[in-house]
Amino acid sequence: MKIAVFSTQSYDKEYLDKFKEDLDLTYFEASLNTSTVSLTKGYDVVCAFVNDKLDKETINTLAKNGVKAIAMRCAGYNNVDLTAAADNNIIVMHVPVYSPHAIAEHAVALILTLNRKTHKAYNRVREGNFSLQNLTGFDLYNKTVGVVGTGEIGAIFCKIMLGFGCKVLAFDMVESAELKTAGVQFESMQNILKQSDIISLHCPLTPKTFHLFDEEAFTKMKKGAMLINTSRGGVIDTSAAIEALKNRTLGYLGIDVYEQEDKLFFHDLSESVIQDDQIQRLISFPNVLITSHQGFFTKEALDQIAITTLRNITNFASGNSIENEVKLNK
Repeated sequence: MKIAVFSTQSYDKEYLDKFKEDLDLTYFEASLNTSTVSLTKGYDVVCAFVNDKLDKETINTLAKNGVKAIAMRCAGYNNVDLTAAADNNIIVMHVPVYSPHAIAEHAVALILTLNRKTHKAYNRVREGNFSLQNLTGFDLYNKTVGVVGTGEIGAIFCKIMLGFGCKVLAFDMVESAELKTAGVQFESMQNILKQSDIISLHCPLTPKTFHLFDEEAFTKMKKGAMLINTSRGGVIDTSAAIEALKNRTLGYLGIDVYEQEDKLFFHDLSESVIQDDQIQRLISFPNVLITSHQGFFTKEALDQIAITTLRNITNFASGNSIENEVKLNK
């Protein structure tokens, strides 16, 4: 069983090699798409990541090349054409859970950094500037925090914010009895927008959540509120967010994901001219904080991602039941 690993970073190789045992892995730095799919000839499985593009054309070529399975080393699979995979009898697997604490805690880090401006204070002090001018923040205690999506990550985030003494409102299609008991109030999306001082997104990217935060949503938000996104970039309409920042409807924006991140994130572009005008505009705002999809990036999460990805592949190779198979909903 030969496995081609795409979008490989140094840490991917480190952690996959740590647990691979007898599996035959070949690493490619290139992302998987129509331009690079020719590299998969002779491989049984491809291992892909969030910004690889497994569209119909790519998957059809994978099938022609003899690939029988796609192992996503992440939770999301919105970049995989599941219909094309099913039509070609290619099994799709993912890592549904690795360390939900890692992403929930990163969302909190974005909130605290944006609020207390520790990134700016750090740079000032290094330059010998000990002034507190324009570093004013606010107490999280007693603030209203809206949480969109209360799966494992969202639920952990809710509990953390309750620990800060926040009033936590949540929106999800399925309301959690456990969170209700803990003190979380489930509300309509309209009430989340209207009442929240901080909104944190923890929902998957689906046709229903694509551009969930658009121009209309921003106009309904509490003026000056903070928006945090550690879920999927497409949940926020970037153009609408920029306008909301310009007219001060949106007071703060912290994102670990971005609509067009596949051309940017995980690459060193420090010596390049970045062609994405929207990310450049976002970077220019003093009340915007961007990290490049590092919410998952903890030792514990990388261990679990590697272990689960390799177990999925081993189960597939052995003909065992695949617990983490992604099946097409018809």
